[in-house]
Amino acid sequence: MEHETIAFSFFLIFSGAAVLASIALYTRQPLLVAYIALGAILGPFGFGFITNTDLLTDISKIGIIFLLFLLGLDMQPKNMLLMLRKATFVAIISSVIFAGIGFGLASLFGFSHMECIVIGIAMMFSSTIIGIKLLPTTVLHHRHTGELVVGLLLLQDLIAIFVLLVLYANETGEASVSQYLLAIISLPVLIGVAIVFVKYVLLPLIHRFDRFQEYIFLIAIGWCLGLAELAEVMGLSSEIGAFIAGIAVATSPIAQFIAISLKPLRDFFLILFFFSIGAGFNLGLLGEVIIPAVLLAGLVMVVKPVTFRLLLARISESNTLAWEIGFRLGQISEFSLLIAYIATSIALIGERASVLIQATAILTFLASSYLVVFRYPTPIAVSDELRRD
Repeated sequence: MEHETIAFSFFLIFSGAAVLASIALYTRQPLLVAYIALGAILGPFGFGFITNTDLLTDISKIGIIFLLFLLGLDMQPKNMLLMLRKATFVAIISSVIFAGIGFGLASLFGFSHMECIVIGIAMMFSSTIIGIKLLPTTVLHHRHTGELVVGLLLLQDLIAIFVLLVLYANETGEASVSQYLLAIISLPVLIGVAIVFVKYVLLPLIHRFDRFQEYIFLIAIGWCLGLAELAEVMGLSSEIGAFIAGIAVATSPIAQFIAISLKPLRDFFLILFFFSIGAGFNLGLLGEVIIPAVLLAGLVMVVKPVTFRLLLARISESNTLAWEIGFRLGQISEFSLLIAYIATSIALIGERASVLIQATAILTFLASSYLVVFRYPTPIAVSDELRRD
């Protein structure tokens, strides 16, 4: 559209989201469905009212950063370390199983060997944003569920970072061993930097000026985005940096005040994120991949809960909890969309394979959201009995 501006795009997105969200609530549908549908309607492959989605996508990623930061504020470091140790076995074995499913089904539909590998890799991960967005964080009996979900997602994020490093190396033509070593040693270094900075700089400042709420709000945002950016520089993801930023402050009494203050800001950016997912989907190629996409999405949503149920039972988790975690992680990830984008840009896979990954992601996002919202406690449940923030 001519004369498209950020202000006009925001008007269309948030006014349209308000309308569709009202319809979704009246018809008892998850709000995520409304946001993704709005993106498909207004985006370049729909009516084309918003054509420049790259900037909106970059802005919307801030929502994921805030989401991980807020979740970190609700986690106690000792409990989180225990969950990571318990979840390592589950994360590795499940990733191999999910990759095999994607590779096998892609082979049946005639994709090239390299495309099958990339499609398989894209199936390995679950959505951080959906898994956490639909997770109650303030109800005590859901803390253990949250810790397990976050532990699994963080381990998957580390695997995804390694995959992205390989893809970026192929993009530049330089597969530097130092890049991989940097990613391995960066995590403990980043944690150490966060602990020292919080103890000797951040908390003393907060304690000195805690009467000024605007200052607390400002310093919390600066700390979250600052550590997220440092994580990117060190070869990790901004999401991991934001989560560590939250964990480092979690033991402070000010943590809950920060969490409450930042929730509206988080939701603002998350609406943009889900809109950009819908807007970036090429509807013109949907007919070519709809059958494999539906089959692959169905397999993912059946196999992931069953796999997590069996693996979590091996580490002494109850059947009820194992099934709940399996359904909460029963989709593929926003990392899958990024992998598809990078692999296409360096001609590792074709447009058809990329659209298959995108279609599978959107289908699993929507279907998984329905399952969780109508079956388990979530902050956006349409039923009062299941609504938990």
